[in-house]
Amino acid sequence: MYTVTATALGKRFNREWIFSNLSITLNQGDSVAILGKNGSGKSTLLQCVAGSMEPTNGEVAITHNNQPIPAADAYQVVGIVAPYLELVEEFTTTEMLEFHGKFKTIKAGFTISGILEALGFTTIAHKPIKQFSSGMKQRMKLALAFYFDNPLLLLDEPCSNLDVQGIRWYQQLCQQFAHQHIFMVGSNDVAEYAFCKQQLNIQQFK
Repeated sequence: MYTVTATALGKRFNREWIFSNLSITLNQGDSVAILGKNGSGKSTLLQCVAGSMEPTNGEVAITHNNQPIPAADAYQVVGIVAPYLELVEEFTTTEMLEFHGKFKTIKAGFTISGILEALGFTTIAHKPIKQFSSGMKQRMKLALAFYFDNPLLLLDEPCSNLDVQGIRWYQQLCQQFAHQHIFMVGSNDVAEYAFCKQQLNIQQFK
């Protein structure tokens, strides 16, 4: 059982508090939508949870069966999908999946070829990612999060650039793997977070 706990978390840039005194505990199978207007701090909170940004106050702890996971090892259990994260565009789809597999374990029951099939990328397995549309790149980001062993999924505007079919595929992934992950979804689009069991409006923590 994985658990993530944020305790009295706060982040300040210069003299402005983006959020403060935010506490939440989520267990495997839990899901929370992080809501708030653009610029309110949704992405900042997700980055603090991921460990890619240092909070000003408070702390984030990730545990497995009540044993703490060192901050240096958190990347092994955290999957992130966000507009500000880039793919290695010189890689082909297959190369990107294989490279990611050097750091993460593919989910049980899946293979590289199976992921390509699920993506609908079988015929373009050797096409460089730089030649992909923005929607295809977003599907690739989601595949790296969902089809690899990432108990904690941090999804920041996960349906960016997806068409109707892509949004439906994302929603199916969320339902399929809901019990395996902790989900934190930063969004203002209900299509991205409708499955979440909880909601947290970050503007309440100013």
